[in-house]
Amino acid sequence: MGRLPVAEAIEVHSGPDPDPTWMAANGQARYRWDGIRKVTGDKVFARDFRARDLPGWTPVQAHAFFIKATQADRTFEGVDLSILGDDLKPDRLLFNEDLDRDGVRVPQPVDLGTQFYGAHFLVPKGTTPELLGHPVALLVYYDFDRFEAAKRLLRFKPEVVRYGARTGTKPPPNYGSARYVRIGGATPGGPPEYSPMQDSVIWGGFDGNTPTWPSASATGMFVPRSVRNKYRGGGAYRDPLKVAQENYEPMRRGMNAADRIAQDIDAASRNPDKLVLRREGFSQSIDPSAMEPDNGNAWYDRATRTLHLLVAAQSPYEVARVAAMMVKGNTRFPVERIELLSGTTVGYGSKDHSIFPFYAVMAAMYGEGRAVRIANDRYEQFQLGIKRHSIAMDVTLVADRKTGKFEILKGFYNCNGGGRANFSFSVAQVAATAAQSIYYFPKSDLIGVAMATQAVEAGSMRGYGTIQAMSITELMVDEAAAQLGIDAIELRRRNAMRPGDANTEGAIQTGDPRNIEMLDRAAVHPLWRERAARKTAYELANPGRKYGVGFSQVQKDYGTGADTSALLLEFDASGRLTMRHCIQEIGTGATTAQQVMVHKLLGKVPDEVDFGVTEFAQLPLVTNWEPFTTTQQQQDELAKNPFWVPFLLPAMSASNSVYFIGFGTRQAANFLLQYSLWPAAKAIWSSGVGGGQMAGTSIQFSDLRATPAGLTAGGLSPIPFDVLARKAHEMGLVTGVALHCFSRWEWTTASFDIPGVGVTPLPVDALAVRYGDGAPAALKRRMDTGGYDYLKRTQVNFPPAQRNNAGVTTYTPAACIVELNVNTFTGAVEVMRHHSLVDPGPMVVPELVSGQQQGGIAIGVGHALMENLPLYEDGPGDGTWNFNRYTLPRSKDVAVWNQTAEYLPPLAPNAPPKGMGEVVIIPVVAAIGNAITHAIGKRFYELPITADKIRKALA
Repeated sequence: MGRLPVAEAIEVHSGPDPDPTWMAANGQARYRWDGIRKVTGDKVFARDFRARDLPGWTPVQAHAFFIKATQADRTFEGVDLSILGDDLKPDRLLFNEDLDRDGVRVPQPVDLGTQFYGAHFLVPKGTTPELLGHPVALLVYYDFDRFEAAKRLLRFKPEVVRYGARTGTKPPPNYGSARYVRIGGATPGGPPEYSPMQDSVIWGGFDGNTPTWPSASATGMFVPRSVRNKYRGGGAYRDPLKVAQENYEPMRRGMNAADRIAQDIDAASRNPDKLVLRREGFSQSIDPSAMEPDNGNAWYDRATRTLHLLVAAQSPYEVARVAAMMVKGNTRFPVERIELLSGTTVGYGSKDHSIFPFYAVMAAMYGEGRAVRIANDRYEQFQLGIKRHSIAMDVTLVADRKTGKFEILKGFYNCNGGGRANFSFSVAQVAATAAQSIYYFPKSDLIGVAMATQAVEAGSMRGYGTIQAMSITELMVDEAAAQLGIDAIELRRRNAMRPGDANTEGAIQTGDPRNIEMLDRAAVHPLWRERAARKTAYELANPGRKYGVGFSQVQKDYGTGADTSALLLEFDASGRLTMRHCIQEIGTGATTAQQVMVHKLLGKVPDEVDFGVTEFAQLPLVTNWEPFTTTQQQQDELAKNPFWVPFLLPAMSASNSVYFIGFGTRQAANFLLQYSLWPAAKAIWSSGVGGGQMAGTSIQFSDLRATPAGLTAGGLSPIPFDVLARKAHEMGLVTGVALHCFSRWEWTTASFDIPGVGVTPLPVDALAVRYGDGAPAALKRRMDTGGYDYLKRTQVNFPPAQRNNAGVTTYTPAACIVELNVNTFTGAVEVMRHHSLVDPGPMVVPELVSGQQQGGIAIGVGHALMENLPLYEDGPGDGTWNFNRYTLPRSKDVAVWNQTAEYLPPLAPNAPPKGMGEVVIIPVVAAIGNAITHAIGKRFYELPITADKIRKALA
């Protein structure tokens, strides 16, 4: 288990080394580390490279493209390429039958779930496509000119696909259903009567498209794969009935709790002292519109049995390991080694766990020694790229009319996953668990369902279900405030989660949520405080336009519950600092931020860096690939292996870089600071008569600080990094560290016997060190693992498996006030001004935080007012969609010159940074909806709120 079975991954250096002046002496980034290369046109993105640009590759480049199905209710029978004539016929024409013959099949990683990537790369003849836009054939060309001419000729020619009998749609089985029921106890943070974390998530099945839940008997009870996997042992599934019986009792109690909540809602609806607000909502499918469309370039070198792969991927490691699974055991195209090259990409979810890299692997097998490149144009990206899920919602909110306190939240969140599973079930679960927004609910019953349809695939991006669910909650809270006659911010204040309050899964979030502080700040902002007077003045001066101000506040989880980080950080005797890191740049500036973290602690930015690293020879770790489903008993047994970890390397998702992945960066830098630079500094400061300048002081490690002149403590003279490095090597101290961290909503801790230090507890689960030039020969002989000494842990505490049921515990709050006007003749909405509030914790690079916040606002405005993809036959699966039909917000739509933001100062100097890449897109959506209601008195629960919908409401 665990190691990549045939893969060894390496990273690509994209262009020349960066300009060393990107980092100022005071530790502030003057611009992004990769900024100069990007704006001057160097090859940095995967899409920029061809085979001839890649050292060690064949210079011969082939090109390929797909023909795709635009109907998903008839059988596929073949293609008619007569329109191409003899000159433009492909050099290779591939169908599913060719792939089956050669054993080239879609990978099926057990940890991701059955048919995560679908059943087939290409639609088998005689079967009905499972989704619109599904490829039916691959055309490979050995020269670019013929490839380009053929591709243009076949564009918008759906008739080249031959169909047979009409069968109706044939999507795969539905992806899953889960129910989160909680009845609180005497206090918001006390032991509950029932909660998912304490007891169990309730797993459901389907009767057709209707979710089913555990009933009076466990016999025949549906057991979803996620539960079955939880009880795997020795590589084989246990008896499903036995699994059902073991889990039935807590789920039965959960269903009893759900029945009680339903009865309470029914009673409340007859009680004049209660407000029962039930609304149906809908959030649309959108395209992520990433700057770089999906692409991949791959070369299968039969002579060396090596697969060379360059892909645009958020998570290179994930591509490497799944590609290894895909090619393992293939005798037609035997692979003994995979070399993965990863350039910069722009993903934001669109390149997270995408099937596209494996299409590139598939195509490479048929290049006949040539590298084969597949690269979507914009039409193809709309047709084949991953979308954000549409979600239909049925939500009930119960509140006490006298106090305004919320009592019950009940919601059904129907997530349309399209025809390929991807993360649809997980997105549905997150939508349900995030629906509470910032509020404490004593009782809640929240259902997330992921349905399979013929729509284009949807996956994990830009909110992961939370923007859809929380937007409807926030719209309902405003309506509840209106019906209760309470100011909308005041109602939120009465119900916002306080420190120690449990969420709807029964977990208590980490730290102070700061919801009340943020609400207090918003309440006194002039846009909110003066909204009534401004409305009167504006409408008097602008006949035909209605003025409105709206507010929304949410909190978004960050992290996945199986978050890891791995890196190597070392320096030589001259002070040259090298970092090799698992983090991948996806457009957020994460690679810049990691280096700033190092500089903050060590006073020096790395001289040499490699990012997107997927193989650390210094850390020969293994895993069973199942961080979410491993039982406590299994974990206790597996943890006896000093090389075992619950998961290896992270995906770039869930806003996890600055805190979770950055946690490893901070640990590595702090390790070198404490066990290398600090002893070296003490030796230098103590040299001389009478113990040197350090004699008589009480300086401690905690006093150490990095300054532009070097490391110092108290009044001691600063020592430049190169001087410290030389001394550390002379003393034979640790001069390099490689480490791995794992979090399941709390960090793993382990103890290691570090030579010269002793047994030391650290918040890491794997550690390897390199000793300086002056180290004893006996220590140097121990550096036999990638040039490092792998230190087997003497003790380890992995977070309990039960923590998986916590849902999430790390949150970032964000709020937004929007000022707009509505043209009552056209229905057009003009966003005039907006003010954001965010709690990012200490900002590593403030300019990157500002950029993400501003970009998030634009994404949210698009979601609220304009972005929309039809789901089925008239949607992107027909191959005719591009930005001429899909409307994105422009600068004029987002009040680019009239936006302001305030960032809450950290509660303490040592507070951790918070993930905020996704949360900033969410509050502006409901704030716009609430502002429209303030403007025209009409409420909308179907997104986007277009001019047509407004005109109809005003008619």
